[in-house]
Amino acid sequence: MSGITRILGIDPGSRITGFGIIESDGRRSVHVASGCIRTAAGALPSRLQTIFSDVQALVQQYQPGAVAVEQVFMARNADSALKLGQARAAAICATFGSGAEIFEYAARAVKQAVVGAGNAEKAQVSHMVAVLLNHRKALEVDAADALAVALCHAHTQPLNERLAGARRLVAGTRR
Repeated sequence: MSGITRILGIDPGSRITGFGIIESDGRRSVHVASGCIRTAAGALPSRLQTIFSDVQALVQQYQPGAVAVEQVFMARNADSALKLGQARAAAICATFGSGAEIFEYAARAVKQAVVGAGNAEKAQVSHMVAVLLNHRKALEVDAADALAVALCHAHTQPLNERLAGARRLVAGTRR
């Protein structure tokens, strides 16, 4: 992650999908935009179309270099988990063609990267997002979660790149 990267964070949901866009050099991150995509009541396919169209418009407008998406966790209700997975897929598919690389993070990893505790409460995540981005206005919960996913990527990707480079170096010396 050399230089400044624009990152689109997505917190998928079939009713509300949060999005957060930051610019980061790996050490310092700046809030660009955030909000929520709200779908109208009705059949799931029309809600998925809204998510797809709105995420596609965000990608066209902000042209992120990376997309970070929260992974689906297994909920108690299988039907809810399936709908969440479909909403997640609609959001991911909307980024295809943009050239942005897609990264996925577990909710626990996001909380760990932003708060320092994988079991952090939503209020703690929202507070730390505001602190890390020097954001003074109140954030909607889903938007704060999406910004947290983007921050997780900004905080962990430089380390992942260094580790990958070290692995290549070690693999090259074994030949």
